[in-house]
Amino acid sequence: MTGHARAPIKITLGHFTLMETADLGHHISRRYNDDLDRLRTRVLAMGGFVEQQLQKAVRALVDGDSALGEAVAMDDYKVNDMEISIDEDCSRLLAIRAPTAGDLRVILAIIKTITDLERIGDEAEKVGYIASRLATMERPADKYHEIKHLGRVVAEMVHDALDAYARMDADAAVDVARRDRLVDEEYEAIQRQCITFMMEDARTIRRTLDLLWVVRALERIGDHAKNICEYVIYMVHGKDVRHTSLDDVQRELHARQESPPAPAATPPIQ
Repeated sequence: MTGHARAPIKITLGHFTLMETADLGHHISRRYNDDLDRLRTRVLAMGGFVEQQLQKAVRALVDGDSALGEAVAMDDYKVNDMEISIDEDCSRLLAIRAPTAGDLRVILAIIKTITDLERIGDEAEKVGYIASRLATMERPADKYHEIKHLGRVVAEMVHDALDAYARMDADAAVDVARRDRLVDEEYEAIQRQCITFMMEDARTIRRTLDLLWVVRALERIGDHAKNICEYVIYMVHGKDVRHTSLDDVQRELHARQESPPAPAATPPIQ
């Protein structure tokens, strides 16, 4: 006898609403569902902490707060510990449950996502260290306005990528991934500006080189946020969209949504 399909369950975690993994497929074990949802919840907790690290690092730079920058750098070990712990639980689940199809995609996406989150943490640590050093130098008249704006854009990318992950929203993931082009353009503009400063006044070279490392770190964080969006699409649709045009990805997703469902198989005549 065929049971009724169970509606997806929503779990609220901070700023994110987590769609329960159970709608990807039926499991014999309810505990298995709980294990998968617990893993995804821990990924969001890790992502929330990394997001805070990024925001603090940029604020330390803009405000000239050396202590805050050092605190961000010193807390990076927490991100590393989260990655190791989640990775170990993923390995255990793979060994014990031997998942297939949608569930296997979820676990693989988790492993890839925490790797990118850990690297975002590394970049935030780098910004924190540089911010603590720049706090001892004279600040520019614009108080790092361009870098503050780039940091805000990148932080929003990270947040929205995690939100798309939590809701398993492939369309939202594509929209967030598109913003990486804007991040690249702003990075290149700031880079050109920094080169001009160094050419005009050699006394700014040391500080400007540090700023170049900061904007490079922010640009890399945008790349990692885009990667997370690609894992969301893979998790939901089972399609690897790395090295694929986002326009092509969006067209294919819309085609899948608009295609009619396959007709039910006709039972054999007894």
